[in-house]
This record gives sequence, C-alpha cells and structure tokens, in this order.
Amino acid sequence: MKVVAFNGSTRTGGNTAIMIEHCFGPLRESGVDCQMIQLASHELHYCQHCLKCREDKRAKCRQVDDSFNELIDTMIEADGVILACPAYFAGVTPELKALIDRTGMVNIAGGFPLARKVGAAIVSGRRAGLVSTFSAINNLFLAINMIVVGSSYWNIGYGLQRGDVENDAEAMATMADLGRNMAWTLEKLVK
Repeated sequence: MKVVAFNGSTRTGGNTAIMIEHCFGPLRESGVDCQMIQLASHELHYCQHCLKCREDKRAKCRQVDDSFNELIDTMIEADGVILACPAYFAGVTPELKALIDRTGMVNIAGGFPLARKVGAAIVSGRRAGLVSTFSAINNLFLAINMIVVGSSYWNIGYGLQRGDVENDAEAMATMADLGRNMAWTLEKLVK
C-alpha cells in the first residue's frame, strides 16, 4: 500500500511538512509506503478550463509543459492521497489550488480513476482560515468519489515559525490519529 502527500507549502521542512511526517509515522508502522511531494519544486500551471480533457477521457491534461500529468499519475498509482497546505489568506496556496482544480477536471473527465481511494487533508497556519482551507481540500475529495478519513479533531495545526506546530500537542496527536485511521481504512479497502 502507498500513500502520497502533496505539500502545498512553499517552505520545505516547514510546519506543513512536520505535520505530514507525524501522520506518516503510524502509516509506516503499519507497513504503508509513504512519499511526500513538495509542490513548490514542480512547475504547475492553473487550469485553463479548456475542457480538452473531456474530449480525451483519459485523466490527462492537454497542458504538457508542466508537472501536472506526472503528479496525477502518482495520485492514481497510490492507494491514499494527502493534500496538505498552510492557510494563506484563509485559503489554499496557488500551487495546491492549481493541483485541486486540474485534478478535479481530469478525474471527472477520465472516468473517476481516484474513486474510492482514501483522501485526507492537513492544514497548518497561524490564526484564521484553517477550517476554510481544510474544507476546500475535502471538497475535492468528496466531489470525485474519494473516501475522506477523519481524525480525533480537524486535521489542523497552529504555528507561525518553522517548527512551531510541534508545540501544538493537540495537532500532533491528531496527526498520529489520522495516520492510524488512514492505515486502518487502507487495510480494509486494499486487499
């Protein structure tokens, strides 16, 4: 089994990555292969809403001058997908928004290859916008027939400076519970 996490933060090793790694712990203990992809290290354009993917019907985007088709292939090959992001002005980062929009379009057009895969959102931030960012990510999962896994609280953590989120004990416990819940769900679904 494999879970891939897409980190929408522009910071490598920041609070969002720390939260992902805390979630990965129980997954790895359960034998799940985990991979984190830093979106900031990939060129990713926004959806042009050209609807060419509807003509092609193969879960690919006609824009081929960026990393999107490689990233969607990675999602399709995985059993579980984590979309993680800091809350930027009460919303997702532009990098993650581009991934969400294009994933939704090509997935629907391509016959829902992500259907029944396990999805989880992780959000970090300083103050406002964490729940709306969390909802934006989950809206994608729910719209494309994915199974959304929850935890003992919303999958959010508070912190400003790199590493601050580790002082949010509830967030760290929530990440561990999320990892255990994902592992349990994957075990039930992937046979």
